[in-house]
Amino acid sequence: MIKINKPVAIVALVAVLGIAAIASAAEIVRTGEGRNFYNNIFIPAGAETLYLSGSGASQQADGSWGDMEQQTIDTFSRFQQTLESQGWSLEDIIQVRAFAVSGADGELDFAGFNRGYQQFFGSDKNPMKPVRSFVQIAGLVVDGWLIEIEIRAARVPD
Repeated sequence: MIKINKPVAIVALVAVLGIAAIASAAEIVRTGEGRNFYNNIFIPAGAETLYLSGSGASQQADGSWGDMEQQTIDTFSRFQQTLESQGWSLEDIIQVRAFAVSGADGELDFAGFNRGYQQFFGSDKNPMKPVRSFVQIAGLVVDGWLIEIEIRAARVPD
């Protein structure tokens, strides 16, 4: 017959259950970090998700739309306002899809996009970075837009 010391067995059981709870705690995992984005982000079961449709810059008071950097900043600023109004943050963004066209000079300003983007991701203000796609296309639905961006956000409930 095996004798079991009840207090020791209870402590051991609590320890095992505690380790199991920590090991199964759901979290968003990011891997393959690059300068501006991650290559992979794993979203666990039970995470909350939010999808924001494609959007672009707002026309300025003088009727112009701004360059690629300015349009990128304007678009992400409006996304930030939308997220925060719903209790989310830029840190929750896990995917960015950007569709871009060439400017009046016929050149695609990818560097301008990155300058605007870097004000929102991978910075002291927001160290998080999403996965990202940037695609050059023939045209956008709004004349004047150089960029249209859509985002996905995810977070693990408390």
